[in-house]
Amino acid sequence: MSDPLAATDVASRIAAQTLAKRGVDYADEVRRLLDAALQVMGELGTSSRARVADIVAAAGLSNDAFYRHFPSKDALVAALLEDGVARLARYIAHQMDKEATPEGQVRRWVEGMLAQTHEQTAATTLAVLWNGSSVGTGPEARHEPSVPLAALLHEPFTELGSPSPELDAALVAHALVGTVSDHLWAGTRPSRAEAKRITEFCLAAPTRGSRP
Repeated sequence: MSDPLAATDVASRIAAQTLAKRGVDYADEVRRLLDAALQVMGELGTSSRARVADIVAAAGLSNDAFYRHFPSKDALVAALLEDGVARLARYIAHQMDKEATPEGQVRRWVEGMLAQTHEQTAATTLAVLWNGSSVGTGPEARHEPSVPLAALLHEPFTELGSPSPELDAALVAHALVGTVSDHLWAGTRPSRAEAKRITEFCLAAPTRGSRP
């Protein structure tokens, strides 16, 4: 006779394998949708908003696949904004790793942030922001882009003597995100003088509060 417990174990194992494979497949679908959305929005710019049909077609997927992961286009745009910030944070972290001093790391951080105003990068980022300007205020739309960017400054700010490195980093990140956003919407880039002043401001932030 067969062992019912063994049969149950086999069933559970096969079910787990199926779920694991489905998870990989679904992750691939989401990545394809995000990449397709970025491509379509970049091509359309601010001339017209991307449609779900455009994104699905570019991803080579179906409407069912889209709505399996996102309840609306607004949810996709919110995810795309979050994904963009995560990519930016990884890029800036890589650049900061090239520096041995906290001052150098902060300078790299500022350079990485301001690089978002450079031509093609700015055009694509603005297109995503423009598509996201219709996103509501619900939980799915709530995203704090400065949080992962501020986290990169915690260690260098601590080394520079900040009495409150997390707060100082949050304030600096909010200021830079706002500055970059202003330039993107205006279609401008910081001048050399402005970039220098911004860098000086960021370097002074962790030591300002510790002065007598």
